[in-house]
Amino acid sequence: MARKAIPVLKQLLSKPPVPATCVNPTRSVTYMPRPGDGAPRPVTLIPGDGIGPLVTGAVEQVMEAMHAPVYFERYEVRGDMKRVPEEVIESIKKNKVCLKGGLVTPMGGGVSSLNVQLRKELDLYASLVNCFNLPGLPTRHENVDIVVIRENTEGEYAGLEHEVVPGVVESLKFCSERIAKYAFEYSYLNNRKKVTAVHKANIMKLADGLFLESCREVATKYPGIQYNEIIVDNCCMQLVSKPEQFDVMVTPNLYGNLVANTAAGIAGGTGVMPGGNVGADHAIFEQGASAGNVGNEKLLEQKKANPVALLLSSAMMLRHLQFPSFADRLETAVKQVIKEGKYRTRDLGGHSTTQEVVDAVLAALD
Repeated sequence: MARKAIPVLKQLLSKPPVPATCVNPTRSVTYMPRPGDGAPRPVTLIPGDGIGPLVTGAVEQVMEAMHAPVYFERYEVRGDMKRVPEEVIESIKKNKVCLKGGLVTPMGGGVSSLNVQLRKELDLYASLVNCFNLPGLPTRHENVDIVVIRENTEGEYAGLEHEVVPGVVESLKFCSERIAKYAFEYSYLNNRKKVTAVHKANIMKLADGLFLESCREVATKYPGIQYNEIIVDNCCMQLVSKPEQFDVMVTPNLYGNLVANTAAGIAGGTGVMPGGNVGADHAIFEQGASAGNVGNEKLLEQKKANPVALLLSSAMMLRHLQFPSFADRLETAVKQVIKEGKYRTRDLGGHSTTQEVVDAVLAALD
């Protein structure tokens, strides 16, 4: 009897461990896909425009000092290019993961956004921005911890528009059930208690009505998670008056861009909020909220670009790659720097240079 049990025991021991988040192996949507084998991973690196190389350089310094099990494949991409070079797309498809600085999007003129191109080309359908208070960084509101999950490939913001006849432009908007599934699955796996759907179905009765129908249907499969809905204009008012009422917010494309930037500003500023764009097979990590200062020449000349958001996004990337101890170490170091007042903004009696922040983080890692 004992002899027969030995092969079975060996078979069980030889199976890879099941990740702690995989509560149900039949679930198709996960926040952190694919367990890793611990080997160093290649990551595609796009430094970006303006201050992008400064902040991505900061991440490279910290990763090297941590001996993080990643190495970068660098590609130069500029926002004024007509499209993302094919070798960059192939690199991301091969590596599955990319770290990206900001890319400037030209205004008008028919030039497409490379950010949107990347999301559509790689089907990065979920944008995730985590907006939370950081001890040591004063804000008007406390107890803010909001995750904005935005549909990333459809709707007005995806550039799905065309000129029907001269002077008449039509914008296409439709809905995908998978963003609702992603939002509820993320909440389930991360012990979040409430999902709020942001919409304008009182006016956009068909398009946003379909979005709500999808959210309501998925919500029935997660009875342990509270679900509610809010019209986008009321949502913005509630965000600036009582942001602590929100937990996870799921939004169509255009509304999500506005909501994420508003929530980031409330929680401490767009320069400190991490984020990522995730699909079934690939992920790009970058500053969570809009990098409106990408082309700020003054910041570039003074070398005062804020690397905090991208450092925290890099921690998200490490967790995504199944290196949680490295992710925790990096997050802890960044938060310690802010808590101890070693990171300064204009509101805190000065403005740290990029290298000063990096040096403080490196000291906190020791």
